[in-house]
Amino acid sequence: MPFPWQIIISICIYFIWSEECRGGQELTQQPNQKYRPVQPGTNFYFPPQHQEQQPGIEGLMQPRPIIETDAYKGSGKLEGKVAIITGGDSGIGAAAAIAFAKEGADVVIPYYYEYENEDAGRTKNRIEQLGQRCTLIVGDLRSESHCRAVVERTIQTYGKLDILVNNHGVQFPQDSLTDISTAQWDATFHTNIFAFFYLTKAALPYLRRGSTIVNTTSVTAYEGRPDLIDYVCTKGAIVGFTRALSQNLATKGIRVNGVAPGPIWTPLIPSSFSAEDVATFGQDVPMKRAGQPYELAPAYVYLASEDSSYVTGQIIHVNGGTMVSS
Repeated sequence: MPFPWQIIISICIYFIWSEECRGGQELTQQPNQKYRPVQPGTNFYFPPQHQEQQPGIEGLMQPRPIIETDAYKGSGKLEGKVAIITGGDSGIGAAAAIAFAKEGADVVIPYYYEYENEDAGRTKNRIEQLGQRCTLIVGDLRSESHCRAVVERTIQTYGKLDILVNNHGVQFPQDSLTDISTAQWDATFHTNIFAFFYLTKAALPYLRRGSTIVNTTSVTAYEGRPDLIDYVCTKGAIVGFTRALSQNLATKGIRVNGVAPGPIWTPLIPSSFSAEDVATFGQDVPMKRAGQPYELAPAYVYLASEDSSYVTGQIIHVNGGTMVSS
């Protein structure tokens, strides 16, 4: 537990942040509320906080992640497309889902638990406000049969599938390999990479020439991280999966790429790390701040659209300036 003076300092920092970086705007983001883009030189400080359930809930975060800004204007890049975005209820997935809708796509959002319904409903409402359709599907993506059901429902509802975004994930920090139980290892792998395999396998019969797959990996796949051994392994597997699958599908005209986020302010953070770690989250990158989900959305749009027609097997790094070798 932090000392009382630490809590007081964090609260003061929080209010200073809200005034300087938000121009006095209230930080509780409503379904149709958008923010200005983060200005160069902005620093983010987060009050100490922790959530027991993983994945976490946006509504409990202070401040809430920024999933949309007025600056992003759609131009029909995904007009008439249908996309599945796993974990699209909140965080990076929600930001991508809203950007896809701005570009003219209908979106199917599979997510894990009913306690995430409020976040999911917020995202669905926003997509519908933008004039697009959205289907929410709650269920266990670690189940191959459920992944097949997600794809089947998509086809039944929309008649086709053009874009698959494998985005969801979990992480459970442990100080040592010996602290990782077999159950945790299995859960991390089944959530973070088995589900990607299940969904992609189920989707492939419906993907046509020009379709795209975008997988979310992580900067940790390139840098490593001592307290996230199992998570790092799965993110490395996603990079390999992306590269090999892109080669396998190249002659079929289906492109496969990935996005490797750095420290991004999403519900995964307060549900993974201690309150003390959350308070300094993201300050160890060259830009000295965590990223916001909306800052990744254009990368997903680019990889899903014809703008990236000569790009496959690649990973886009959105990480605040960390240098990695691709």
